[in-house]
Amino acid sequence: MRANRFCFRNIALAMAFTIAPTSAALAQSIPDDIPEDFYRAELVVLERLVEPAEVEERMAGKEVEPPVSSTTDLWVDGEDGSRSTDLGLVATHELHLSQAIQRLERSGNYRVLASAGWYRSFPPDYDTGPMRIAIGDWLEAAGQREIDGHISIERRRYLHVGVNLNHWQVDEAAVEEARAAARAEATPATQDPAEETQHNQNESQAQQKAADSSPAPVTLEPVEPDLLTWIRETRRMRSGEIHFIDSPTIGVLVYFEPIEEEE
Repeated sequence: MRANRFCFRNIALAMAFTIAPTSAALAQSIPDDIPEDFYRAELVVLERLVEPAEVEERMAGKEVEPPVSSTTDLWVDGEDGSRSTDLGLVATHELHLSQAIQRLERSGNYRVLASAGWYRSFPPDYDTGPMRIAIGDWLEAAGQREIDGHISIERRRYLHVGVNLNHWQVDEAAVEEARAAARAEATPATQDPAEETQHNQNESQAQQKAADSSPAPVTLEPVEPDLLTWIRETRRMRSGEIHFIDSPTIGVLVYFEPIEEEE
């Protein structure tokens, strides 16, 4: 069965909407003197667990713009698993979307890759600029994460969220063929026994046997990954409502909670 984008959206939204009120623990993260236009912004990036061959969307020939210059890391996972962020992220259990995250993960159909929530004033004309994201599996042959791009938040008359994410894949079979070819090319030729002493012959044979059982490591230039799907969308957001922006394989849940002084 082909991946159905609308089914993906409906199921994810149904899980997201069935949530309890915001936890009282959030009060610990709110300043005593609350600024104007103060919000808690929440972004959850998830992946639908589906075989690439089942994805209906065909991205061949789509041109991906080079990464934009960004001074802000929203959620960037390095090769070693370390995480970088320039935002004061709150704990996942403090998020309004925390129960939606648990339901999505328990379903076995989705993998939550990032769950970011933070407090900030979004006054009129405020623009975060592009906030970088790099998440998902590490594609060793390409030297990058499988999902990358940026998200931006802009306050016009309303809050607007711009999502620019790419979902990449690598042809592992082609990479292995290239690695095997490079390994064969790098294997030294066996010396001519007639030109060596018996000692050197034995040593050469031992070295050749070790080389056959343990192929020499081969370093390849990073390959260009293939684009599986992407998200290119900017959407107006109503505070206090859950919004979902998606492609057939990745989705972003967005929620803004206005924080005001209690009367």
